[in-house]
Amino acid sequence: MRIMIFGGTTEGRELSYLLSGWGVPVSVSVATEYGREIQGEKSGVRVYAGRRNQEQMIKLLRQDNITACIDATHPYAIEATRNIRAACIQSGVAYRRLARPESVLPGDPDMTITPNLTRAAEYLSKTADNQNILLTIGAKELNIFAGFQNPNHENYINPERLFPRILPTHEGLSACENLKIPRRNIIAAQGPFSVEFNQAMIRQFQISYLVTKDGGQAGGFPEKLTAAKNTGIKLILIRRPEETGETFDFDTIAAFCRELYHHDQSIQRL
Repeated sequence: MRIMIFGGTTEGRELSYLLSGWGVPVSVSVATEYGREIQGEKSGVRVYAGRRNQEQMIKLLRQDNITACIDATHPYAIEATRNIRAACIQSGVAYRRLARPESVLPGDPDMTITPNLTRAAEYLSKTADNQNILLTIGAKELNIFAGFQNPNHENYINPERLFPRILPTHEGLSACENLKIPRRNIIAAQGPFSVEFNQAMIRQFQISYLVTKDGGQAGGFPEKLTAAKNTGIKLILIRRPEETGETFDFDTIAAFCRELYHHDQSIQRL
């Protein structure tokens, strides 16, 4: 038997290490070569890098003769989850969604919650042109701000105001370049980031608004929230999409995988 983990997240990586330590054969699929680097090498763990559509996922599941698939992708990766679930159904592979716990949000007047990044950008376009914006949303969705770069548009946002914090990859830097964001504004670094580090960035770049997603504890959301409070800036939170279907926590998923492995070992001994 072999377990497939679609990951690239902290919990996906931790699960792969735990299972390999138990002797469970594991395959891990991450979206990028950078994800492969962060995943690292571990005995018993086979790593694949590259974004895959549904058909490519099916091919991978069949190629590795997968018994069960764990979807440990990011809570905002809606399309990936949809494709993984469909690929498992078509392949006859057991599917489990490892869901990252949502954060408990305070009723804070200095926090604005928006349903998506477009609405957040519309909100920010109405703010003063001398108020800088720290974007901690990743590079993939930065292109949304391209629609707000026409100076004659009512929702114009000056690229000089944008300070994106991205992973240090060619793709991330290219996304910033396409938006004509000044290089001096780009913060290319790998988290997690402490409260102190977030505060230092906010003060260094004279930030007035911090835009983020609810990445939970693993995504450093509590540290961002605290840093925003301590520095007196406004936090713009992109609401987490609702999970569709049944979800499980880390311990339940780990127990499920271990039970499958022990069952398989028992059958082989017969």
